[in-house]
Amino acid sequence: MSEFSESPRSDGGARGRSGRRAHDVREFFGQRALTWDTRFPDDGPAFAAGVAELGLRAGDRVLDAGCGTGRALPALRAAVGPSGTVLAADLTPEMLEAAVRAGRDAEGALLRADVAALPVRDGALDGVFAAGLISHLADPARDLAELARVVRPGGRLALFHPIGRAALAARKGHELTPDDLRAEPNLRPLLAGSGWELVRYADEDARFLALAVRQG
Repeated sequence: MSEFSESPRSDGGARGRSGRRAHDVREFFGQRALTWDTRFPDDGPAFAAGVAELGLRAGDRVLDAGCGTGRALPALRAAVGPSGTVLAADLTPEMLEAAVRAGRDAEGALLRADVAALPVRDGALDGVFAAGLISHLADPARDLAELARVVRPGGRLALFHPIGRAALAARKGHELTPDDLRAEPNLRPLLAGSGWELVRYADEDARFLALAVRQG
């Protein structure tokens, strides 16, 4: 069975309402794509450790949602082996072009796609890896539900960042706020309402990881 649908899932007016947010995301990352990998040259081991949390096996089908320059793709390919399927979706063409220049398109199929409407069949995947994604979602509940749609029951979602919330806030000169979606008291019910059960949560200086299992 092909993992791809004939066309992306349509969400009607919801996509229209999120159009401006999607434009802002593309503009932000498009301006940074050329230097993205050089800004964070030492993240490879952290990404590999994050991918390992998904517990992928040879032959599995996995999506890198919001893949950027594809830094997770080598680890994802290694996890599922040559018989597995690796898809990588991103809104920003400049990021996908950077992934191609880095040769990471050899590790999986690159898709220019919004995670709000993925061109993937229902229940086609065994897992989703999403690095730094949740803060950029226009409608987190709806978009996490879309990720749940494309994953089989019992499949896993890893929301990941190579540094924790406090360290990231300090890097940007911000303070953590109670309404941060990544805080466990906020994230757990958000995931539950979107078809996921949070089963592991780590927010440390060296990483952020929220691991969830697809319900149903």
